Amino acid sequence: MRFMATYDLMETMRNTNQWLGATARALGAYPAVSLLPNPAMEWMKAWGEVTERSFERMVAKPDWNFPPVVSRDGRDQLVSAKIIIQRDFGDLVRFVVPGRRLPKRKVLLIAPMSGHYATLLRSTVISLLPDADLYITDWHNARDIPVSAGKFDVEDYTLYLADFMKELGPDTHVIAVCQPAPLTLAATAYLAEQDPSAQPRSLTLIGGPIDPSAAPTEVTDFGHRVTMGQLEELMIQRVGYKYAGVGRMVYPGLLQLSSFITMNADKHIKAFQDQIARVAKGEAAEHDKHNRFYDEYLAVMDMTAEFYLSTVERIFKNNEIGRNCFTIKGKPVDIGKITTVAVKTVEGSNDDISAPGQCVAALDLCTGLPDSKKASHLEDGAGHYGIFAGKSWRNNIRPLVLDFIDANSPAPEPAAKAAS
Repeated sequence: MRFMATYDLMETMRNTNQWLGATARALGAYPAVSLLPNPAMEWMKAWGEVTERSFERMVAKPDWNFPPVVSRDGRDQLVSAKIIIQRDFGDLVRFVVPGRRLPKRKVLLIAPMSGHYATLLRSTVISLLPDADLYITDWHNARDIPVSAGKFDVEDYTLYLADFMKELGPDTHVIAVCQPAPLTLAATAYLAEQDPSAQPRSLTLIGGPIDPSAAPTEVTDFGHRVTMGQLEELMIQRVGYKYAGVGRMVYPGLLQLSSFITMNADKHIKAFQDQIARVAKGEAAEHDKHNRFYDEYLAVMDMTAEFYLSTVERIFKNNEIGRNCFTIKGKPVDIGKITTVAVKTVEGSNDDISAPGQCVAALDLCTGLPDSKKASHLEDGAGHYGIFAGKSWRNNIRPLVLDFIDANSPAPEPAAKAAS
């Protein structure tokens, strides 16, 4: 009960802050307040508006909110998300654009399960939609998954990826961003042994901790500094009665969010102070830069306890992928068995989460792959977010990834000769 009480206490604090924000906003909006103009009331109203919105977003799954895509007839078409495979812990989703000629590139984008929803990759998806028949992994919030659905750890995650790749077939090109990179590599190696014909054509790994020991960061230092017992005691809680996953042990999204914010507290405090000032002056807008960023950043999801703990223990502490000793159901998964899938790694020189060296280590693990099927790119000056969603991605990395996909796609069939 202690773990459940702690979970509900955090939710109560979030709910209370949302209510305080709504109350301050409502008080500041009373017509009587305008009788005697008072800057303090405008600031209270602005604080309430920003506070209510911020705490409300913490329990809401963001929408994709895609801009229209132009079809072949020149008309704008809305993008819809269609579930291809529906599972308890995550779905395989396809982005459908009516009326357009289907792009030849079939791309599976593996979204992270690290505290945020797949919509964290919205800008990445938008940039790829015009050039690819695009699919994505849409992971579910653990608080909404009944205990009866069972466990979900790194092995289950890897098997989900393998099943998704099988569904899409061997003409697929996979792009894994950050956290899933090592497990995507393992899933590909698993298929290389179990079902070689289902392997994708290419695999692009972006900023992932393939070998965390290759370049230590605060993240890797934390993983080695704490014991698994300490992590379980400090980070794991039991979902409260408000959600369908009541009783499930999780690493709560709200607890993750507090860690995210603490890492750059000064930056976030200033961002909110500036936004309150803009609202008070009437300079803010519904979809301004602040709201676009924090509507996504604050929307966090719970991870199953077993997934979080097994990630720390097996990926960071034991370095099972980096040492090529990962197992699924007791059977070794040999990355050296990958012999036909082209592999490209992308890193940012200023990445402080997966530092340069951690991701490119994947190429050394692919001992059965010829050098002609290996590629790497280090983006100078780019941080972690920039290598998959910022200007560096749009201007430099995305074209290189598409070129890599094209270079490892079958040559187009020659056009049939006209009849004489």
